[in-house]
Amino acid sequence: QVQLVESGGGLVQAGGSLRLSCAASGRTFTTYNIVGWFRQAPGKEREFVATIKWGGSSTYYADSVKGRFTISRDNAKNTVYLQMNSLKPEDTTIYYCAARDIFRMSTSPSDFGSWGQGTQVTVSS
Repeated sequence: QVQLVESGGGLVQAGGSLRLSCAASGRTFTTYNIVGWFRQAPGKEREFVATIKWGGSSTYYADSVKGRFTISRDNAKNTVYLQMNSLKPEDTTIYYCAARDIFRMSTSPSDFGSWGQGTQVTVSS
């Protein structure tokens, strides 16, 4: 399985922007990989945010972030990004990158076999 390393989290004021990065290490993403972003607050279930097909252009977003967040990929850098604009205090939590080796979009965390360590995003009001 591919190893994932997230970066880019931090503290930002409401209305601001952050860009998270998810870099693959150990091996590259393959055409069959689906890469997703999830988030999880303490005591809550892991929540789907966005997903993208590494071998295509299909993307899918949670309703709560649609129009504010954009998922994209850079094949040359073997990296997936999550551009987060118009951030709200309720976006505050830990964000995780995940990958699955089955070429089918999914919003369920249990369908993803590779996970990064997470990166904290804090949005102040």
